[in-house]
Amino acid sequence: MSEAKADEPSTAPAGGKSGISYALKLDASDPLAHLRSRFYIPTKADLKRPTIAKPDNEPLSDESIYLCGNSLGLQPKSAAELIQVFLTQWRTKAVTGHFTEHTDSPLAPFLNIDDEAAKLIAPVVGAQTAEVAVMGTLTANLHLLMCSFYRPAKKGEGRYKILLEGKAFPSDHYTIESQIEMHGLDPRDAMVLLEPENTAIPILSTEQILKEIDEHAEELTLVLLPGIQFYTGQYFDIKRITEHAHSHGIMIGWDCAHAAGNVDLRLHDWGVDFAVWCSYKYLNSGPGAIAGIFVHEKHGRVDMTKSSEKYRPRLTGWWGDDKSSRFQMTNNFVPRTGAAGFQLSNPSALDLSAVVASLKIFEEAGMDALRQKSLQLTTYLEQLLTAEELVGPSPPYTIISPREPVARGSQLSIRLEPGLLGTVLECLDEDGVVIDERKPDVIRVAPAPLYNSFMDVYQFCRVFRRACEVALQKKDLQE
Repeated sequence: MSEAKADEPSTAPAGGKSGISYALKLDASDPLAHLRSRFYIPTKADLKRPTIAKPDNEPLSDESIYLCGNSLGLQPKSAAELIQVFLTQWRTKAVTGHFTEHTDSPLAPFLNIDDEAAKLIAPVVGAQTAEVAVMGTLTANLHLLMCSFYRPAKKGEGRYKILLEGKAFPSDHYTIESQIEMHGLDPRDAMVLLEPENTAIPILSTEQILKEIDEHAEELTLVLLPGIQFYTGQYFDIKRITEHAHSHGIMIGWDCAHAAGNVDLRLHDWGVDFAVWCSYKYLNSGPGAIAGIFVHEKHGRVDMTKSSEKYRPRLTGWWGDDKSSRFQMTNNFVPRTGAAGFQLSNPSALDLSAVVASLKIFEEAGMDALRQKSLQLTTYLEQLLTAEELVGPSPPYTIISPREPVARGSQLSIRLEPGLLGTVLECLDEDGVVIDERKPDVIRVAPAPLYNSFMDVYQFCRVFRRACEVALQKKDLQE
């Protein structure tokens, strides 16, 4: 692990909670610290080199300070191992690898590998195994589930509107807009947009959301919100909002792209109707990796003896068909019970190998322990960013994430004063710090509890303070 030397100059005092000794103490007492070694952390040289291969004569380099797991999680070292197992299984068994159990393989046969992944993801999102499926991609899955859960009446004949954020992630906005249009409705009328009351600190309070639901209850047929808001890192009160929507007879779905593997979800217990997520952020499964869905058990029941609606209508495909008869090719669709019955095509076993590699680490760590460490990491980060002895009474930035730790995920969003972002990013990049920005003035800093340390947070804050000083000096000269 890259660490600042105890005797190196620092703008932080050596003692107290602002000093390096406190960061070292926190890492020494962290029961999850050993998990960091399960991941590849790019070195500073890795990030600056124009090649992916390391030259033989390249000097040793410190690890980067990687705080960007909210955009792309780091690679588990076991991912390459399981992918190699998959390649061997495919190479040596070919089509028989779909059905044959192998005594020396940690992977299930291709036919069942998605079921293995479902068992691993269920506790991460607080679901029963039958309520989840690892499949598709985030936006495609959202479209699939909206085809099942968004069943609007015609305007003037019943409920047809959808409540969403005004600043929803573009994919969610586009999906909802196009679904409305596919039903012959006008998005300008059918979309109810939630806007923050305070644009300086763009948080949507639970009370505001509940009030909007009340106001439009007679026309709302669906609420779709993020578990974690991508811009601010706000953790919505999923339980309370879900209960309130249901009290009006309104369906509710959640985009958990930034929540799965990040916070302590309880999708089954909270009665969520459906949810979707990706697996390349906090779930560390690689860019564009296979995603997942949740469908509450009450919506996944199948009763073929009924004369009317035998199962919830959905777009169908053969991988959602009953496993026992799938290969009989009868063209008589009988869906699998639960979320598995919403699957379409056979999922990529290559993708699933990477997902399983990461989920096995989650299984070892446990979401409760990860959430506890996440709360400690963001609390420590906030303390260093706001300590007056470090940053003075008026730092050139504002934290726009919720200030109550339990009301946010593993992310603090920091809004810089105008004109500072470019220089700050240049300084962070020069020092091997990886975060992401949302122009014109926000950086998002996300310490992931699986592989980030308290020393990462300490080092980031040292570099960030220095970057702000340089940016202010440069701005003064330009003015």
